[in-house]
Amino acid sequence: MPEPNHLISTFSIVAFDSKTKNLGVAVQSRYFSVGTAVPWAQAEVGAIATQSFVNVSYGPRGLRLLKKGLTVNEVIEKLTSKDKSRDYRQLGIIDAKGNAAAYTGTKCLKWAGSKTGKNYTAQGNILANEKVVQKMGKKFETTKSDLSDRLIAALEGGQEAGGDARGRQSAALLVVGERKSKSGYGDRLIDLRVEDHTEPIAELKRLLQLHRVYSLVDEAEEIFTQGNHKKAIATIKKAIELNPNSDDAYVDLGMTYTKMGKTQEARKAFNKATSLNPNMKTVISQLTKRNQPLE
Repeated sequence: MPEPNHLISTFSIVAFDSKTKNLGVAVQSRYFSVGTAVPWAQAEVGAIATQSFVNVSYGPRGLRLLKKGLTVNEVIEKLTSKDKSRDYRQLGIIDAKGNAAAYTGTKCLKWAGSKTGKNYTAQGNILANEKVVQKMGKKFETTKSDLSDRLIAALEGGQEAGGDARGRQSAALLVVGERKSKSGYGDRLIDLRVEDHTEPIAELKRLLQLHRVYSLVDEAEEIFTQGNHKKAIATIKKAIELNPNSDDAYVDLGMTYTKMGKTQEARKAFNKATSLNPNMKTVISQLTKRNQPLE
């Protein structure tokens, strides 16, 4: 019998972007909070998905082994060879050069298996059928966008093919890489989780859109400090295009105009923010200090 670990029946994909050198993991499951166990990644090292009767240690241990220079196949051998419950485990792994491999124990609940292609491997267990991982791979290969969109597209493909045989509940997206700006810490560019939802992939896509909005706002603030006011305004407006109902983006737009001495434009942005969220009025008055009160 397997060790008393949690059964995480799921489908996931680990992947590498050859242009940006980013690495990522995306996963969906009929399991609560799948993002706390399955996805692991480290910039310039690799990405790992550990699932089925999950051995969570495969994540951090696998990354350490990759960092030491072991190949993806050597890492799988190292992790599973001394694991008495290896027949119940499933693992997908990719290194920082795009080399990928997967492992599916012989006693994983059916259907269980994987598809490995250029710069990715998709794997799953207790799936509706083999087409789930096949469709995931096809979607990843044919989607023309950034790594995060391609990973989510792969999840959508898996779900379209039947997904987890038990249904759906949670999803997660993790992307790591070198930060292009000074804002933020560490290598986690995107770290989103849907713990419990009737449409976890759709919710994950919504969160990714919000993530982009706030990332643009942060980027605009940094651009402004560098002296490029025109580009800062354009960047915030791009965030607003993505989400016209973002009161935070309008507050930042107003603050940027205020710093530029454009009082009329600032007031218009602040008024829009308070129309979306009246509670912002107190915050804005504090941020602008002795500026004229908002109407």
